[in-house]
Amino acid sequence: MERLCSSPLHENISTALDKHLESIHVVQARRKDEIVNASGRQRHGPPRCQDERVVLALAVALRALCLATRKVRTVLWCALQMTLPK
Repeated sequence: MERLCSSPLHENISTALDKHLESIHVVQARRKDEIVNASGRQRHGPPRCQDERVVLALAVALRALCLATRKVRTVLWCALQMTLPK
């Protein structure tokens, strides 16, 4: 989009994209923790309190990803509107 308008876009656009990518990485890490925890639980018996913390951490990460996705969609729509010919 920067090539289309021949000038750099607002810094909030790149910031929103960076936060979105960071949120994706956090969700991936939390999901990996959940998988490791679930496989350990199958070997060691009944569920522990730790399981709830892992699931809640994943839920918080997913909520942050949802918010970041909404923001990045809006930012990209605005960037597209700025690059379209008038």
